[in-house]
Amino acid sequence: MSTTTRTPWTTLASAAVVLPHNDVDTDQIIPARFLTTTARAGLGALAFYDWRYDEHGAPRPDFVLNGVAAAGRQLLVAGENFGCGSSREHAPWALLDAGFRAVIAASFADIFRSNANRNGLLTVALGAQLSTLTDALTRAPDLTVTVDLEAQIVHWTDGPALSFPVDAFTKHGLLTGLDELGMLVAELPQILAWEADTGRTERVA
Repeated sequence: MSTTTRTPWTTLASAAVVLPHNDVDTDQIIPARFLTTTARAGLGALAFYDWRYDEHGAPRPDFVLNGVAAAGRQLLVAGENFGCGSSREHAPWALLDAGFRAVIAASFADIFRSNANRNGLLTVALGAQLSTLTDALTRAPDLTVTVDLEAQIVHWTDGPALSFPVDAFTKHGLLTGLDELGMLVAELPQILAWEADTGRTERVA
């Protein structure tokens, strides 16, 4: 049984898509009418749907994700309290399917942050340091920003190193490419050894 369930990464270097908004809620990230599926593939096309498309389904030319320059960018930068609202897990699924590997914001709603990190979408909370990054992106929208997960810093050429917190469990999962089940399977030899030592082998055989 393979224990690697997603692509591990240590550093992520990419230009960013900037959504200059606070309180981006999960209904904006993916509207509730699209939650009728548990398939993750294809949800990226529905991300920010009501901001991205008009009432006829035509792309809004002034929305940042519809610009040619946004294609292939793996970092999303927003303001405070990103992911507030309902607890729908489809929100991080949609962002991942849209190609984002990390969201950088001043702060996150707790449930979104938990869902995102568990699904392999890193949430980088910079607090008041965020303005340093957004100022740099205003001056240079195509700036390559590096998220160094190992060192827990965000940096760019000629910029400062901005530190961010990440819990040990999330960090280990992203560095190894293992989700919760993968981590459990990786520990199976130690689990079986403990069961054998305690005479409980038959219960897990």
